[in-house]
Amino acid sequence: MDQAPLHNDVALGPAHGKAFWIHTSDDVRLRIGLWQNERTFEGTVLFFPGRTGYVERYGLLAEKLEKQGLASVVIDWRGHGLSDRLTGDPKVCHVKTFIDYQRDVDAMAQSAKQLGLPKPWHLVGSSMGACIGLRAAIEGLQVASCGFVAPMWGVNLAPIQRAAAWPLSWAAQTLGKGHTYAPGQDAQSYVVKTPFAENTMTHDEEMYQHFKNQLETHPSLQLGGPSMGWLFECLKECRALSTFPSPNIPSATFCGSQDKDVDAKVIKQRMINWPNGQFEIIPDAKHDILSERTEVRDHVIGKFVELFRSTN
Repeated sequence: MDQAPLHNDVALGPAHGKAFWIHTSDDVRLRIGLWQNERTFEGTVLFFPGRTGYVERYGLLAEKLEKQGLASVVIDWRGHGLSDRLTGDPKVCHVKTFIDYQRDVDAMAQSAKQLGLPKPWHLVGSSMGACIGLRAAIEGLQVASCGFVAPMWGVNLAPIQRAAAWPLSWAAQTLGKGHTYAPGQDAQSYVVKTPFAENTMTHDEEMYQHFKNQLETHPSLQLGGPSMGWLFECLKECRALSTFPSPNIPSATFCGSQDKDVDAKVIKQRMINWPNGQFEIIPDAKHDILSERTEVRDHVIGKFVELFRSTN
């Protein structure tokens, strides 16, 4: 593995962080970020970011986990961060099929083995990353436990929106227009274009500004709205996952009471039937729980650490 750039000036994670280029089975170049030192002997967190996420966004989380003896490895999904972009417009969030993200997971896991990252391994997935992570866990990813925040196991759409989304996104895919932006979406990054007062991510203005600073300092990390193809594949993957039972792996899932992006009913139903599963709705929290107010972040991270240690 060759070393890749890691923007420590904005990541604000442990100073010894590193990044590497890795390659998937279909020859897409991805970037992973790693924070590990001689004290991280309790295990490793494999972090699966949400849509538009990137390695540097999770530097502060890596610092908190390192204090608990945990190493962290974070991936830029294909089409995200500094990984290969997939269309002529590098700002459109696009994927040919959601199953392709499992190629990214495989490459990440293989790299973690090559790097000798301490076990047990634990999965933490946010939003889209939780959707990818759920399939990975079902298909046998070797992790001792799973932690999910605002999992995208169902998309929060009004009935009329859902009725329109399926045929429109299918038609775009079929006609070779899957790479075009979904209705209402554009090349601008959500954080950069949306004032804090109007955001659906967090109540923490300092964290919101931190993300904005990251993207304005390093514009290559920016990603705009999803494509029609991404939307179709997202809906199709959520429907497919709903037919699978949850894996017999200890898990904890958190969702904000003010989350407008994911379908809380779908999340609750899965967690009711998850063996050794915990589910908690965080009052007065928006979608991006790991960037919420300090007390919310600390509570959720503390619960994840308890879960990880219970499986050692």
